[in-house]
Amino acid sequence: MFEMFQRIFAKDAALSVGRGGNASPSSVVGWGNLIDQLGGGSFERGLYRVIRASDVNAWNARVAVAFPHFGGRITCFGFDWLGRVFAVDPERSEGGQPGVVMLEPGTGEALEMPCNIASFHDEELIEYKDAALASDFHQRWLDSGGVAPQYVQCVGYKKPLFLGGADELNNLELSGIDVYWHLVGQLIAKSKGLLPGTPISVSLS
Repeated sequence: MFEMFQRIFAKDAALSVGRGGNASPSSVVGWGNLIDQLGGGSFERGLYRVIRASDVNAWNARVAVAFPHFGGRITCFGFDWLGRVFAVDPERSEGGQPGVVMLEPGTGEALEMPCNIASFHDEELIEYKDAALASDFHQRWLDSGGVAPQYVQCVGYKKPLFLGGADELNNLELSGIDVYWHLVGQLIAKSKGLLPGTPISVSLS
């Protein structure tokens, strides 16, 4: 499992971190193998990262602030250079296993993907790399002088798209991913149902 992914996606030795322990038991086929084998790994100059075992619970809680509908339900396993998080959702089946959902801090949307954790890595990321990971935009960021994000970083939007920000290079900046999700998560939660232009305040604590 994940052999095709590992053949195609080059691991970033300098950007990867340790596994942070072993994955908790899970009924999702492949989840434990992924976290145990590849947890903490960064691939293709920070394009995609697999969450290390010690960070899974923190990620589950982090995304629940912005997407409370998924709280206590999904299990996160990876994230990309834009800070978009990938998780398995047991309430939706793909190929007999929980389907993958992408949680986007930039747009404030949760998108269902037509794959499970195995086909996500060995098919979706290979056949639809740009659609899944915005790989072309990532290359433009690097070509413009942008830095490949470390495991604890992402390239976030200065002004989120759901607040009218532009999907352009000049609206991107390197950020600590925990701070980015903390702030944007609050903005997503507070902006739901509000009229355009309504002031929103967030807390740094």
